[in-house]
Amino acid sequence: MRDQDDFLTIGRFARLCRLSVKQLRHYDDTGLLPPARVDPGTGYRYYTAAQARDALTVALLRDLDVPLAVIAATLAAAGPERARLLRAECDRVTERIDRDRDRLQLLERLAEGGGPPGYEITEGLEPQRRLALVRDRAGPGEVAERLGACVGRLLAGLEGVAWRPPLWGLFPLDLGEGIPIAVGAETDGPDGTDEERGSAPSPGAPGPERLVLPGGPVLETVHHGPYTQLPLAYHALLAAVHERGLVLLAPAREAYLVGPGEAPAEEWVTRLVVRVEKKAEDGA
Repeated sequence: MRDQDDFLTIGRFARLCRLSVKQLRHYDDTGLLPPARVDPGTGYRYYTAAQARDALTVALLRDLDVPLAVIAATLAAAGPERARLLRAECDRVTERIDRDRDRLQLLERLAEGGGPPGYEITEGLEPQRRLALVRDRAGPGEVAERLGACVGRLLAGLEGVAWRPPLWGLFPLDLGEGIPIAVGAETDGPDGTDEERGSAPSPGAPGPERLVLPGGPVLETVHHGPYTQLPLAYHALLAAVHERGLVLLAPAREAYLVGPGEAPAEEWVTRLVVRVEKKAEDGA
């Protein structure tokens, strides 16, 4: 049994480990860092010097904004498993930095002109296109990753099949939690089903489906730069749709004229196309 002198009061232990008493109480309540002893009569918490290393690790990781659940798993692990958990946290922070960098670039472009940069919006007629298509769903922040996976699946499914560049990305007009996305390539294959009728195999079905993408009147613009800045182009395009009193028809279409593997991100070229129609007259 430990001698009473081996225990540190919560106040002394907090000062030793650069934590507040309130934090130590919270970490006890959550099971992250329970005291070595709790006096049954007074409820006072006592710690030992041997707990200082874990407490200092908690303080360090919290300063680095590591979630409590990850800290708990890290304290419980050892050796390679602890290193794996910390590397996974490094990856999470890297992804967050990348997202923040993308947001910063968007804000800088907005600040340069005092608002969204100018895009030339043109009206035209889009032809009907026969596409070989693969589909998937993307959660928040997953669109680029899932779209890249779709490209890989599509190109594998088109091996030995003649198709005409560019690749096309198809997206819904309403972006929810699970965004249905698709990537297609124009071929001379058999007709598919109309995109708007939504007839399609489930994501992951073997081989590309065949789809007829209807033509008709469209508004379009061209974006130069990385895909992370596409929201600026969509802002301009959709604003023009509303200003001209038109109605949008799904899906939004992206034609990747110059993309990854062909040029630096600053030189990528993407054509954005939305099919439109005139609003019905009141009383019609």
